Amino acid sequence: MQFIPLAERVRPQTIDDIVGQTHLLGEKAPIRQALLAKKLPSIIFWGPPGVGKTTIARILAKECGFPFKTLSAVTAGVKEVRAVIDETKLFGTIILFIDEIHRFNKSQQDSLLGAIESGKIILIGATTENPSFEVNNALLSRCQVYTLNPLTKEELNQIIINAFLKDDYLKKYDQIKFNYYKLIEFSGQDARKLLNGLESLISNSENKTSISDEEMAEILQDNSLQFDKDGEYHYDVISAFIKSIRGSDPQAAIYYLARMIAGGEKPDFVARRLVILASEDIGMANPNALLYANACMQSVKMIGMPESRIILSNCTIYLATSPKSNSTYMAIDNALAFVKKTGNLPIPLQLRNSPTPLMKDLGYGQNYQYAHNYENNFVFTELMPTEISNQVFYYPASNTKESEIKKSLLFNWKNKYNLEPKSND
Repeated sequence: MQFIPLAERVRPQTIDDIVGQTHLLGEKAPIRQALLAKKLPSIIFWGPPGVGKTTIARILAKECGFPFKTLSAVTAGVKEVRAVIDETKLFGTIILFIDEIHRFNKSQQDSLLGAIESGKIILIGATTENPSFEVNNALLSRCQVYTLNPLTKEELNQIIINAFLKDDYLKKYDQIKFNYYKLIEFSGQDARKLLNGLESLISNSENKTSISDEEMAEILQDNSLQFDKDGEYHYDVISAFIKSIRGSDPQAAIYYLARMIAGGEKPDFVARRLVILASEDIGMANPNALLYANACMQSVKMIGMPESRIILSNCTIYLATSPKSNSTYMAIDNALAFVKKTGNLPIPLQLRNSPTPLMKDLGYGQNYQYAHNYENNFVFTELMPTEISNQVFYYPASNTKESEIKKSLLFNWKNKYNLEPKSND
């Protein structure tokens, strides 16, 4: 007899059986309303693994009464898509479910357009990636995108209860005691992984009345982290990591660093981001931060893993606990925006290069005052184009180092530059 996994045995058969996603499936929610109106649009379901994308697609096909065909974008291509379209000549409208549709390239996605437009195909695509980035605009414009939410602990707990109520095999062991929330933690909010774990627990504990946490850990073992290095989770975790350092929270920063390391992120990628952060978010508040981050990057390249985890931890904590300033980042962006608006203003004559006699006759380089010839290596002179003599781009931030810089600038330049940042009001 063919073995059928628990997740398949207890798969919901109607919308009312589905746990979660009430924002789509509730009484006045869009998918239920579409079913009642018998007007099902092409749909792209976007959400993490194990939240019901395939199940909902199957139920929609069943309740609409259309033939249901499935393809996986991992193994299928244009040929398989056209074969399904050809079947519409015999069966009429077909609901075509394409799992991992983000893996289809542009030509594969384009092969669907005509059939969707004509109504031969109602497409239901499933993706764990943001469709705005992974699905081309032509296909997106023909589909309704619905976001599926991660399942809550309460919803996952209900799925466990439902499994014991519905499955004949599990009913024999409904008195067995174990830590439901330990299993939920293992699942990573993935209902399929939750049910696979539940089945593994029961099948390995058939003669027991209870399962300890230690026994659960031994049976389940794999608590792999969700970290797709090419997908959205990758960018979410690195974003949280950077923002935690920027927010001066070394505890959160180390947590997200651990998430990346455990998920297999390349250490040199993390190190490069630390170098960028040292300039963008710390800057003049601690000029040594850039040197520190650069040393981290070079060390990571030289040492490799697993030892590089210590180097990355060291740099992460150093940067998270450093004073913060984005003044140099803002300065260059202010200057670039100003240059774009004002164009090539004339360079003061005394600052121009004078490699030819004609240029010298025109006054290029004349009256230039060499700063090192003066006390403290400074001389008050005009270095800006005349039209913007008093323009300020760099405003020293309020930290110890830049307070000293501000004091020095005010002493040297007197009232030439107003170093008080402009109000946004």
